[in-house]
Formats: sequence, C-alpha cells, structure tokens
Amino acid sequence: METESEPYVRLATLRQLHQVVADLNTARSLADTLQTVADGIIAGLGYELSAVNLVRPDGDLVVAAVAGSAGAEALMAGRVGSRVSWERRLAMGDHWGDLRFIPYTEGWVLDDDDVPQWHTTGPAPRFADEWHPMDRLFAPMYTAGASGGELLGVISVDKPRNGRRPGAWGREALQMYAFQAAIAISNARLRANMQRALVRLEREQQALRASEESFRQAFEYAPSGMAIAEMGRDQHGRLHRTNDALCRLLGRSASQMRRYSFSDLVHPEDVGTLLRTSAEGGRAELRLGRRDGTYVWVSLRNSVVADAADGPRFLLTHVEDIEERKRHELQLAHRASHDSLTGLPNSAELRARLGSRLCDRPAGSETHAAAVGPYGCLDGFAEVESAAYGHGFGADVGPDYTPERGGDCAPDEYRGGPEAGYDHHVHTIAPDEETDDGIKGLAVLFCDLDGFKSINDRFGHHTGDAVLIEVARRLSNGVRDGDTVARLGGDEFVVLADGLGRADAEDLAVRLRNAIIPPIRVEGRAVRVGASFGIGWAACGMSAEEVLASADQRMYVEKRSRSKAGRRAG
Repeated sequence: METESEPYVRLATLRQLHQVVADLNTARSLADTLQTVADGIIAGLGYELSAVNLVRPDGDLVVAAVAGSAGAEALMAGRVGSRVSWERRLAMGDHWGDLRFIPYTEGWVLDDDDVPQWHTTGPAPRFADEWHPMDRLFAPMYTAGASGGELLGVISVDKPRNGRRPGAWGREALQMYAFQAAIAISNARLRANMQRALVRLEREQQALRASEESFRQAFEYAPSGMAIAEMGRDQHGRLHRTNDALCRLLGRSASQMRRYSFSDLVHPEDVGTLLRTSAEGGRAELRLGRRDGTYVWVSLRNSVVADAADGPRFLLTHVEDIEERKRHELQLAHRASHDSLTGLPNSAELRARLGSRLCDRPAGSETHAAAVGPYGCLDGFAEVESAAYGHGFGADVGPDYTPERGGDCAPDEYRGGPEAGYDHHVHTIAPDEETDDGIKGLAVLFCDLDGFKSINDRFGHHTGDAVLIEVARRLSNGVRDGDTVARLGGDEFVVLADGLGRADAEDLAVRLRNAIIPPIRVEGRAVRVGASFGIGWAACGMSAEEVLASADQRMYVEKRSRSKAGRRAG
C-alpha cells in the first residue's frame, strides 16, 4: 500500500537525524563542531549545500563553516556579514516556526547586501513547492535553545536533493537539528573554557590563584549544571561542590547536594550506566532524581582532574538537561511507528516486531534442531518473549503454560543444547498443520472487517474512522498485555500472540470476533461490522511478508467459506 511508505521515510529520517546529532558531541574543538554542524546538514537532512554563520563578539556574523561545495567554500568561508543585514533577512519571508524562508520572488532585494551568499539564477518553478535556485532558507540558533535566547548564529541551507521546498516533517527536522547544533556549539565553547582552566590548574603553578578564580567563574556561572565529586578517598563519589544551575535543575540547595553522591540520585535502572561512566571518565545519558520525587533526563560528562604527584583527585561533571530532547525524540519515534488514527502500531512497526522473532534458518536445519529441546519447546523461550514484548503473558493460554516454561517444555535438565542461544536467538516454530502436537507458537491473526465499506459509503469517513477507533479498542482489550495489536491499513488489523497452540489461537479469534460484533454507537447512530480472521503461524525460515501473506490468504479462505449474510454482523 502506498500509505506505508511515509512511516518508513520518517523512520529513516529519524535515524539519520539521530546519527548526525550524535556526531555533534564527538567534535574535539569549536572549529570541528562548526564543521560537523555544516556536514550534518548534508549527511542527514537532504541538502546539497550548507553554511554556518557564527555571531562574532562585535555582533556581525562570519561564515565559520561551509559544506557541500568546494567553490562555495572558497567564495564564502571567513567572510563577514553585518548584523543589520542579517536581522533584515530574519525579519523577512515566511516564518516556519523558528525557521525563515525567503522565496525567490522576495529575495531579489537581498542580492546586493553585504551577507556572503552563493546563488545561481534559474527558471521559474514548474510546480508550487519546487525549489528555486534563488530561494533562501535560514535556521537561527539561540543560546537558550529557543527564539527567546540570544542569537548564536544562523544555519543557511540550499539545494534540497529532492528539488522541493521542505514539508512539515523536513522543517521540524531542520528546526530540531538547529536546536541541537546551538547546544553543541555552546558546549564546545564551554568545554574550551573549562579545558583552559584545567590546564592552568595543572601547569601554571605560579598563577594558581588566578587559575582557580577563572575555574570558579566558569563553574559557578555555567548555563548547564556542574559538579565536583570526591574521588579515591573514603567518601568516593560524594558531591563536594555544585553550581546554581544543577541545584535549580534538581530542586535542592547546595548544602543539601553535599549530602549525596550521584549514585544516590540516579534512577535505579541507570545505576550501571553511571558506574561505567564514573569508572571510564566518559559521557552518558541517564535520569537523576529531583526533590519532588520525579526524574529528569540529563547528559552527564565526567572529566578526571588529576595531580601529577598524587594521581586522580576529583571528578568534574557537566550535567546538561536533555528532558525536552528526549521527550521530542520519543514523540517523533512514536509518530513514525504508530497509526495516527487508532494509536496502534503501524505496518512498519508490525513488520519490525515480527521480523525480530524470525531468522533465515528454517525448522529442521541442523542449527535449528540444536536449539529445540526434545519436547519441541524452544530453549530460553521465557527470556526471548520478555525481550521481544517487555514481559510474559497471562495464564489464559492453556493449563500447561507458565511464563517460566513457555508451554509444554522439558524439565530444566533437558533444556539447552550445544548451540542453545545461537546468535542470542531462539527459533520460532509453528504447530503441526494436521494434529495438535502441543507446540506453542507465535500466532498471527489477520483481521478484515466485514461491511465496513458500506458504512463509509452511507455515513461518511467520519463515522468510518470512529468505527476503526472502537474496533482497535475492542481488539486491544481482548488480548493479553504482552500481545501486539497493529493496524495494517484500511480496515485490516493484525494480532501477534505468542505461546499459543492451535486451539488457543482459534479460541482467541472467536473471542475477538465476538467482541467486534456488538453495535457501535457513533453520534447517536448504531452501526455494526463483522470480522473475518485468518490464523497464520510465524516460523524461522520465513520472512515477515511471507507470514503476513499466509495469514491474509487464510483470512480470505475463511471469508469465502461463509455467506455474505453470515459475514455481516448487521
């Protein structure tokens, strides 16, 4: 279906954006950071030319980095544009959030100002959103991360690879990237200041007092949280000093903070991450507890401050609030993997979950046989179902099923084999087609609504959407917590239910069909739909597409086996 392509595109864009944002934090200097910002536009956002204009101390903007064109770099790099000319540009054109777009029909008035630029002429656009060579798109960067802060610089982009002006998704990605670039540039400046202060503390013994004062200023007035922790003594890890930014972030006074170490404040699930970071003097993203009992996501970076004679003395920790970025990333990821109407996992997410349970070694192969116990069960079944779905299943599958054993499994002494856990993957096998062999498998229930098209035709898409939302709710309420209910598209849904035998899967299909049949009230009107279910089974050696196609085919066999009147619920 054509509608499946956009979630894939969004997910791919999100992955690329995540990678280039991660690269921003790997640059060692301010110059490297600026060039990494320009390169990230080319690598992750689909433009062929980008430039980073950085605000100088005198207020004018200098072209600090160019990517995508050696000719443009030779012409523009190092040149300066006045602050007045830049403010004029940022006040013109269309305001796309924090972005500024100046179409070619308006931008001709800027051709002769003093801002360095690289533009060529071209014919008029052939369609409404075609990019014109004289179009201009700017992404301002602010010190506070939003338009309320002080202007830090401006990213200018040109030549989108698809030849079109960016849509809502592209604009949001560029705006988010500019937000992260501003943080990276500010942090690069902060790191440079801190490194200079540390060098003075270690090497300039004659200017020790001046160096300590410089360090104190950088520490106390840093816009991000900073802390100094004991290292190697009886109170290893105890916070010795914190700045105002960190105290405000965690809602505690400086005197209260001295009672804690980071291990006392970190979320229980992030203790391991903190310990690795403390030991290696590295960087990590984790959650710290506030005074009110809530947790905030932070980026934590440790630097080990050492003495030439005595060895490591303390840890200097930079704590950056990344709560908003984490929330935004989760929202983008959810939108890319879930259906906007019903909130269920979409086709892409369904295929990802199903594909994670499959490998290319079919049942009966040597490696597959080694992973299957003598009773037909899978080694490590409970661990794999937990990894795939987050927790085990209820006890409504059958009398022999428990989350620990995963069905009719052999006793512990028979579990395992020479290749158990091969590639950390436990094979998925299907029950026998003809007989009930007791094997519990991953059932794939393909559901197609009967009579839905007539509801759309008679009452309109608004009523049809309400029916789909209610069907999604009833399906979700009819399965276990660990099962997956996804909307494949249109009026088609798929249920993934692990640990079922053939009779269990048939009972589940009957229960779900009976849950769908009762009337659905929409704006005072009662409408009814029926449902046809096809039951397929996932097995290693099959692809996700093959599994879904098998369930789809069985659904149509089941649908054709009943009369049209029998299919309709009423």
